[in-house]
Amino acid sequence: MSLPVFSATVLTLYPEMFPGPLGASLAGKALANGLWRLDVRDIRDAATDRHRSVDDTPAGGGPGMVLRADVLGRAVDAALAPDDARPRLLMSAPSGARAWTSA
Repeated sequence: MSLPVFSATVLTLYPEMFPGPLGASLAGKALANGLWRLDVRDIRDAATDRHRSVDDTPAGGGPGMVLRADVLGRAVDAALAPDDARPRLLMSAPSGARAWTSA
């Protein structure tokens, strides 16, 4: 009897940081043995402009930056399997959006 393979999807602006701590200790051993799968996706791949912008200034002004909801919505939608019955955050991708590929 084989064990089920669990999968974790990480949406990040820094995919080069993974598996990082997830590759150490027992979790790393389980990952190496194929007991679970790590799918790391770059949020910037869901951006539609040529600069791959993912952040914007806060709506109320002030210091700092916030992630753009449209980009994050496309990133979450793209991370779901095509046959996943859960509703999508965005009904369709705008023209010019790049297709995601699994890492």
